[in-house]
Amino acid sequence: MESLESRLNRLEFYFQIVWENTNLNGKSFYALVIKKELTKQEVDDIFTICEELSKKYEEQKAEGFIDYVPLLTQFVGMLTPKIAPHEAVDALSKQGLYKEMMREFSEIIKRIRD
Repeated sequence: MESLESRLNRLEFYFQIVWENTNLNGKSFYALVIKKELTKQEVDDIFTICEELSKKYEEQKAEGFIDYVPLLTQFVGMLTPKIAPHEAVDALSKQGLYKEMMREFSEIIKRIRD
């Protein structure tokens, strides 16, 4: 009988072949998930954070807010340490997820870096 380790090694090899031969254009966030080896729970947590913050963003936008640094700060504080905040924002934005909020976050990050 084949060992569990041997089977796992074979699956990792197969996955590497699929990864190298798969076009993930337009799926930047999912590519980042794989690259950073996030767990399902970590990805679910990111989507939960984004959903909550997206609602707050829309509420604040409707109320006339123009500064979303506190939302970005909350996002950064709740993000898994496996991903840099700018990587997450860039990947989510490129994939078209939470478009407006990610655009705001991206602009804030750009201002901070400059």
